[in-house]
Amino acid sequence: MARKRRKRRSEPTASDSGKSAQAKNCDTSADPGQARAISSGGDTQKSAAARNAQARFAALDLGTNNCRLLIASPRPSGFRVFDAFSRIVRLGEGVGESGALSDAAMARTIEALKICAEKIDKRAVTRQRCIATQACRAASNGAEFLERVREQTGLQLEIITPAEEARLSVAGCVELFDREARAGLIFDIGGGSTEISWIRPREGGKSENGAATDIAAWTSLPIGVVNLSERFGGREMTDAIYKNVVEAVRKEIAAFGDPAGMKGVFRDGGAHLLGTSGTVTSIAGVHLRLPRYRREAVDGIWLNDGDVRSVTDRLRAMTYEERADEPCIGLERADLVVCGCAILDALLLEWPSNRVRVADRGLREGILVGLSRAHRREREKNRRRRRRRR
Repeated sequence: MARKRRKRRSEPTASDSGKSAQAKNCDTSADPGQARAISSGGDTQKSAAARNAQARFAALDLGTNNCRLLIASPRPSGFRVFDAFSRIVRLGEGVGESGALSDAAMARTIEALKICAEKIDKRAVTRQRCIATQACRAASNGAEFLERVREQTGLQLEIITPAEEARLSVAGCVELFDREARAGLIFDIGGGSTEISWIRPREGGKSENGAATDIAAWTSLPIGVVNLSERFGGREMTDAIYKNVVEAVRKEIAAFGDPAGMKGVFRDGGAHLLGTSGTVTSIAGVHLRLPRYRREAVDGIWLNDGDVRSVTDRLRAMTYEERADEPCIGLERADLVVCGCAILDALLLEWPSNRVRVADRGLREGILVGLSRAHRREREKNRRRRRRRR
């Protein structure tokens, strides 16, 4: 008897925000109403903690495949998440062939963004940043689409550069970097691009903005799970085609050489990979054989290269329908995940490591970190002004 197909892998919603990707040590257990009550009282003499509690940030990441929102307030140990939203919209579907965003993809995305706008308004957000990545960068009508988004939702999205995308990705997950390692490679496999950043521990301690690592080099490949699946096919892929995909991606990675001079550290086992993407979190969930995707079980888990390849072999051996029935993949990722495995396979061949750490956090968390720093700078500036008036 055929199993009932799951529509999608579990995605965070307003009632499920504790399972969403979030910054380290986020407290998602508090009742949002209570949190608002804490931040609503007092006068000009309220404590710094109470003033900080008034801040509520929104981070929106519109990618080639997903539309994601996270609403949170800063806390000393990270962020308290109030609301989260994630929907697969496939905005970049067909861009590789036509060069433009399709009407259907834009309509799907605007409907998701309307929900995001409602959540931002409902949660009384004080600071927000909304970004768009590769699909809008590559499409001839990307800027036109974002103007339409502004008119229909009120949201103002900015198309960020690949450099900024890599920086935000690192900022969002670098807390999971092993401080005992001599180097690391952070990768973010997206729908339309893959960002790779080589990092090392910062000499002399943390920087002024609190960073304990330096980005030694980075690159962005215009290769992601959506455009690869459209090019090579994602539902069913023969062994020969899979090997061709891996080799094509590996050549793209190899073309950048050793920009940070870290090959020797990787060969000696002094470095590890840190992955943030739907591909690597899906692999982790399948490896753990989770009956339902759980962020807390996946975020921070260590895999070795054998674990990764074992799951990859399992997924490649499955039919499209069998992958769709996997609870940590679902119908909406079933035709994409094998291409994601190919990208990770190529990375491990070019930058071999027996340690891969999984991060269920990324661009949104990187945005929150930046908003929090801007908030602290403004508070300090206002504090100095008050002192001068006395």
